[in-house]
Amino acid sequence: MTFTFTALLCLGLTLSLWIPVLTGSLPKPILRVQPDSVVSMGTTVTFICEETIGAKESDLYRNGNLQRTVLKNHQKSAEKTEFSFSNVGHHNAGQYQCSYRTHTKSSDYSEPLELVVTGDYWKPSLSAQTNPVVTSGGYVTLKCESSQDNHTLILTVEGPQKPSWRQEPECSYTQKCHALFDVGPLTSNQRWIFRCYSYEKNTPQVWSAPSEPLEILVSGKLQKPTIKAEPGSLIPYGRAMTIWCQGDLDAEIYFLYKEGSHNTQSTQTLQQPGNKAKFFIRSVAQRHAGQYRCCCYSSAGWSEPSDTLELVVTGIYNYYALVLSGLPSPVVPEGGNVTLHCTSHNRYDKFILTKEDQKFTNSLDTEFISSTRQYQATFVMRPMTPNYTGTFRCYGYYKRKPQLWSVPSELLKVLISGPSGKPSLLSHQGHILDPGMSLTLQCYSDTKYDKFALYKEGGADIMESFSQWTKAGLSMANFTLGYGSHSTGGQYRCYGAHNLSSELSASSDPLDILITGHLPDTPSLSVMPNSTVHSGENVTLMCWSMYSVDTFILSKEGSGQPPLRLKSKFQDQQYQSEFSMSAVTSKLSGTYRCYGSRDSSLYLLSFASAPVELIVSESNEASSWPAKRFITTATPENQDHTMENLIRMGMAVLVLIVLSILAAEAWQSHRQTHHAAGK
Repeated sequence: MTFTFTALLCLGLTLSLWIPVLTGSLPKPILRVQPDSVVSMGTTVTFICEETIGAKESDLYRNGNLQRTVLKNHQKSAEKTEFSFSNVGHHNAGQYQCSYRTHTKSSDYSEPLELVVTGDYWKPSLSAQTNPVVTSGGYVTLKCESSQDNHTLILTVEGPQKPSWRQEPECSYTQKCHALFDVGPLTSNQRWIFRCYSYEKNTPQVWSAPSEPLEILVSGKLQKPTIKAEPGSLIPYGRAMTIWCQGDLDAEIYFLYKEGSHNTQSTQTLQQPGNKAKFFIRSVAQRHAGQYRCCCYSSAGWSEPSDTLELVVTGIYNYYALVLSGLPSPVVPEGGNVTLHCTSHNRYDKFILTKEDQKFTNSLDTEFISSTRQYQATFVMRPMTPNYTGTFRCYGYYKRKPQLWSVPSELLKVLISGPSGKPSLLSHQGHILDPGMSLTLQCYSDTKYDKFALYKEGGADIMESFSQWTKAGLSMANFTLGYGSHSTGGQYRCYGAHNLSSELSASSDPLDILITGHLPDTPSLSVMPNSTVHSGENVTLMCWSMYSVDTFILSKEGSGQPPLRLKSKFQDQQYQSEFSMSAVTSKLSGTYRCYGSRDSSLYLLSFASAPVELIVSESNEASSWPAKRFITTATPENQDHTMENLIRMGMAVLVLIVLSILAAEAWQSHRQTHHAAGK
């Protein structure tokens, strides 16, 4: 009796509580609580006091104070008594004990049971300072951070043992109060789900709301699951996507985590063959980019982590469009070389090339091209094989955020050309078009191709069209390119193809389409020595301008031949080019115009000069002296003809001189005769 009294007195002093001392020799009861000893505010809690048979009355105490007394009903179970509290609050928190009595005796008190009520303060945050995936037997450092000053922080872990760690926080003026908990060793035979709370020292059973749960994944020895993304690992910003994780058939829980992140996501396995878990993202954002792994847990423990899935979010940067082009052409003979150029006016750190929406090459550092004021990366593919055919795009990104990419370039299709005969390409509207003129290119061949492909140099696409057959046995296709504009100008090639082969024919000869009116200049055109000359003589057409021009283009109206190009020279305070034609024939007769262009836009021209008419006569008669003088100094082939003309002209002059002398003498004789008669 003395021992019992002393023990209870010590317990009362330890808890700073007053507990009435009972006498008797009955076994002490066992006190349990449902649903848990840590509950949130508003929960219904039931205390269960388990007694022995014969108990007539049971009492429940909180902090030594009697809370409730229940008289036993003999029609109910005689082995336990229930005390129910609905909508518990912080006033219900504390240490509870129970006892019971029979007609003649009283029991000792049960062991104390602590009821903690959470939700009285703002919840703290919990994060892992290291990777949330550890190997079995490893340790992890968890950080609990609270906005409450001078609160004790407590870390709990779910499970039958319910271990907890308490620590006084570190507080500063610039940061929230926090505490670091080193937890371990963690084994792979159970789950480790942590939460943290805060509480005031004076009310240790009244806690804050719990932090979000943090599960630490313990890498085990079970076979690693597989991970994949749908529709792919390159996903445009704002699109929906799903990450699938598939593992052991006995897996109960799947976990997905992003490397470098302190959080994990989990989901129950699907009830279907294959047992794969679905992690759905309704709208992909920048925060979703990164490297992911998944693992699963079953009664046998944890699996190994899956391989890494790199999720790239595209469409983040849209400052300037990226352009992908294939040089010399994206249609390359097998074994040949093709270079893909990715360019942008925006300064990205890296450019990367993809094929069919999958990474194709390692990224390359960008370089600045001063002549075009663009940033560029060059991807060389050689020798050309069928593995290099397909559709390509390029993207730009920054080193500090390697999984956030720009808006992509337009698709570029790369194809292989074969040895079959090359087709021909022509323009019914000529090589030079005024803005607004419609343009149709025709590709044709005497080989019966099923379709034709048209490519513009530097373009991002290859146009295809099914062919038609003419009565003359030609296969042909028309490509309507719309109205002439700055985007229409360029160099075009066409190819033939058969339906049963992915290979294209050899390329046609290139066809240049030039668009006028894009330089604020109108050059002048003149002809020397004269606009009317004889067959066999030499003619020079000079194109000149007072404005800066890199190249002059000379065209003949109605000619199917490509226009002539000549670099300009600066002399006599003007830019000029001389187009010399020797031994002209009547075929060169016609109307000529000239245009200017700059190296930065070879296919965009100035306005046309005034037309100049060149007439080449088949007659042998001289048209003018200046023309004969120009020809005599021009070509040695005409020297005999020139000498003959000079002799004739000399004789004519001599005859004139003689006639003049005779006329002078006759006039002098007439004068003398007249003078004598006067006398």
